[in-house]
Amino acid sequence: MALIKSISGIRGTIGGKPGEGLTPLDVVKFTSAYGAWVIHHTKNPKVVIGRDARISGEMISKLVSATLQGLGIDVIDLGLSTTPTVELAVPLEKAGGGIILTASHNPIQWNALKLLNDKGEFISDAEGKAILESAEKEDFTFAEVKKLGKYTQINDYIDRHVEHVLGLKLVDVEAIKARKFKVVVDAVNSTGGIAVPKLLRALGVEDIEEMFCTPDGHFPHNPEPLPENLRDIAEKLNRGKYDLGIVVDPDVDRLCFMNEDGSPFGEEYTLVAVSDYVLSQTPGNTVSNLSSTRALRDVTQKRGGQYQAAAVGEVNVVNKMKETNAIIGGEGNGGVIYPESHYGRDALVGIGLFLTHLAKFGKSISMLRASYPNYYISKNKIELTPEIDVDKILEEIKRKYSKQPINDIDGVKIEFEKEWVHLRKSNTEPIIRIYSESETQATAEHLANKIILDIKEVISGS
Repeated sequence: MALIKSISGIRGTIGGKPGEGLTPLDVVKFTSAYGAWVIHHTKNPKVVIGRDARISGEMISKLVSATLQGLGIDVIDLGLSTTPTVELAVPLEKAGGGIILTASHNPIQWNALKLLNDKGEFISDAEGKAILESAEKEDFTFAEVKKLGKYTQINDYIDRHVEHVLGLKLVDVEAIKARKFKVVVDAVNSTGGIAVPKLLRALGVEDIEEMFCTPDGHFPHNPEPLPENLRDIAEKLNRGKYDLGIVVDPDVDRLCFMNEDGSPFGEEYTLVAVSDYVLSQTPGNTVSNLSSTRALRDVTQKRGGQYQAAAVGEVNVVNKMKETNAIIGGEGNGGVIYPESHYGRDALVGIGLFLTHLAKFGKSISMLRASYPNYYISKNKIELTPEIDVDKILEEIKRKYSKQPINDIDGVKIEFEKEWVHLRKSNTEPIIRIYSESETQATAEHLANKIILDIKEVISGS
């Protein structure tokens, strides 16, 4: 069993003993701490909740709702929903916060509570630490019987989300409809199975093959939308009857596309393509995290804008976007953040913008992909013994490559002419994660292996 507490929420496997897995006691304690924070900091005792289709979701949702009511907080329950839908609903409902019940791309045995502020954005580092401390101390007080919170269900927020996407000025429904796209959707039997086909039909896409779109939480494959997990949709596309494939994760904040021949468009290139379209219509700046492809920087500079890198984590990307007035940004895992809509990763917004771009491009999706710079990312890690000083290793690597451009806002990222390597230490285990990117997979892996050798030399010499 596993239970991971972080500044963004609590995540764990269902069952086991309290403190070792995500048990009802852990859910109640953590929800209580968050609810107390909402009451104290926003003076607005109203919280929006929504969940993905995980088997444990209904049970967790009832615990969360009852706990919030017990604190005197009114609960607005969206039921089966998506992460970006809840994010949109929080300010629309004038709530003091929101909780999304989802473990995102993690397997079926996991669930989690993701915490939002009154803007529908993820809470800050400081706020998350305060809530964790409150949970540990059990520093919260429940309401008297006549002051218990009310419970309300709203079941049409996905429809409202779809209408919101249609209303974005850069989403061209007529252009999409005119292309008569034939689309395959893999929604891993979660809430994307409700939202994505509904959005596509609203965009004028009539020919839709729904794969794994029954929101029953029985994931047919590992839910992380990586090529090795998408063999079924790749095989269907390879038969040559469709224009593209669309894949989302269980809570619909990550988005990736598949080419008409079944090959991956590339999860990293979701943000690149959407940004290219947005920049072509409204020039400006972009942001992604340090571990995302440099293709976004290339596209941004080509369009006359400035690119900035943020520390890994959605809240860090959002903060950097606000700081630099970025008009588009996100993460290389297929997370598109479009401030014109809201400051959160949103696969539905990404679909609307991407299909508009592809429709106006006028050619196949594989030809669109070929129009962008080619980069390949290699992801590795090196496991260390607990007594090793990881910070000292990172400092030594910085010193060795001090003649290269280095960004150390989140680990150590070393830039070379056409490639980079990013080293990050894990907060939960003695591991250094090593991401490298180059113009070929072989050179990306060679760069990673070179850095791994450097790390081993530092260890052996210490």
